[in-house]
Amino acid sequence: MPRPTLVLASTSPYRRELLARLRVPFEVAAPGIDETPRPGESPHALVERLSREKALAVAPRFADALVIGSDQVAVLDGVPLSKPGTHERAVAQLAAMRGRTIEFLTGVAVHATATGATHARVVPYFVEFRDYADAEAEAYLDAERPYDCAGAAKAEGLGIALIRRMAGDDPTALVGLPLIALVDLLAMHGFRPLP
Repeated sequence: MPRPTLVLASTSPYRRELLARLRVPFEVAAPGIDETPRPGESPHALVERLSREKALAVAPRFADALVIGSDQVAVLDGVPLSKPGTHERAVAQLAAMRGRTIEFLTGVAVHATATGATHARVVPYFVEFRDYADAEAEAYLDAERPYDCAGAAKAEGLGIALIRRMAGDDPTALVGLPLIALVDLLAMHGFRPLP
């Protein structure tokens, strides 16, 4: 029996690179959804909802597929920090995170187009930032321009110089796609990367 097609509902190069680690073929499709938080929506509920919506937005384009959606926010004092998009917002995010521990929440969902079943999970990861100087934050932003990353910090790059400590069950969650949770969710649909 042929395996369903894996589809990554994301245009993120980071998620694409992470999914490639599983060494299974997959396709990529842009979900094109509105990522605006709903009034009163918790960060946890937000990333779970957006992960599901991304998978469901792409699903109608594929007949027999497992569609993977994912989303991430950084959480500071209960408030989600998403992708800054601009230098000014990135400066503000890094200034707010200085010397603080930030929770990064990464949601992942897998939708089976053949059955209509969707399973999702939210994976937390904690990052304690150093008490860095404004000049260090500016140098980092100039070097990496991480405006497409939640919280404006990429631990897999030079952003590691801004970090004192990290803790969590799955380091891939911090990069944007929690592979440990994803393998579990794929197994719930009968798909295993290792035959």
